[in-house]
Amino acid sequence: MAFFRFLALILIVLGLMLLGADVVSMLESGQEPALRSLENVWGMFTATGVESFKRWLAEMVPGGAMEIFNIILGLPAFAVFGAIGILLAVVFRERDEFA
Repeated sequence: MAFFRFLALILIVLGLMLLGADVVSMLESGQEPALRSLENVWGMFTATGVESFKRWLAEMVPGGAMEIFNIILGLPAFAVFGAIGILLAVVFRERDEFA
C-alpha cells in the first residue's frame, strides 16, 4: 500500500512538472498555450520509440484498439500522469480503522 501511495505522489509531481514546463514554454514563446502530448514527451526520450511501438502495436491489436491508443497518446501529458496519480492516491489512501 505504501508503495502505491509513493507512486501516486511521484505521478502527481511529474504531472505538475510537465504542466510547469508547458507554462514556461508558453511564456518564452509569447504565443498561445501549446500543451505537450504524451507522444511528444515520449518522443523526447527516444528517437524511434513511438513510431516503432505504433507499428508493432498495429500488428498485434485490432484497428479499434489502435485508435484508442492514438487518442491516449494525443492527450496532454500532464493530464495523463496527474490523473493516474490522483486516482492511485484516492484508491490507496490511508484509511482510519475506527471510522
